[in-house]
Amino acid sequence: MTACLIVRAKVDPTRKNEFDVWYQKEHLPDAFNSLGATSAKRGWSLEEPNTHVAIYEFSSISEATIATNSQGISDLIIEFDKHWDGFVTRTREVINLTHSM
Repeated sequence: MTACLIVRAKVDPTRKNEFDVWYQKEHLPDAFNSLGATSAKRGWSLEEPNTHVAIYEFSSISEATIATNSQGISDLIIEFDKHWDGFVTRTREVINLTHSM
């Protein structure tokens, strides 16, 4: 089974457009490559319009665990905070996908 890292970010509405462009052009590709994910997806919540969700899929829970404890994720966090500290709050969660259809 696979695993996913889910990152939820609450974005200051005055910076949403700028964040959207930066995440698509810079952060998503950097994170995908740096973390060794098998896929990376992102979008905006319909219920909470200023909440951005990114989903990084991994081939196993062990691969997700390695990625979330890596120097790569530490570097990504530093870069993210350099751009968005004070304008975005976020949470990260790893989900072990046990069933699919």
